[in-house]
Amino acid sequence: QAQLMESGGGSVQAGGSLRLSCAASQYRATGCYMGWFRQAPGKEREGVAALNRITTYTTYANSVKGRFTISQDNANNILYLQMNNLEPEDTAMYYCAADGQPVCSGASVLTTSRYKYWGRGTQVTVSS
Repeated sequence: QAQLMESGGGSVQAGGSLRLSCAASQYRATGCYMGWFRQAPGKEREGVAALNRITTYTTYANSVKGRFTISQDNANNILYLQMNNLEPEDTAMYYCAADGQPVCSGASVLTTSRYKYWGRGTQVTVSS
């Protein structure tokens, strides 16, 4: 069973950058897709970015395209989310997730129901 732990959150001003990290134990159990999600107060959790660990194909929500980059360090079992040009609307708790599926289906990679394993989250706050 995979265990995920996020780090790297913090408070920044609009236009700033942060890099989130997700350390995964039992990395082989994480499956094909890993992703980053976020949840702002009073809102549903939404998919931000997803990565096919085999092909390194990436998928992004329209709201973060061109600003966020998802990547992995397979040698150290770490998933990253580089966030540039942050906006106040990016303020949320950010979660790392892994689908735990051995089959690399590309369907619904930004939906929460696909993912089996979740971290506890790291807070990102962007001030204007």
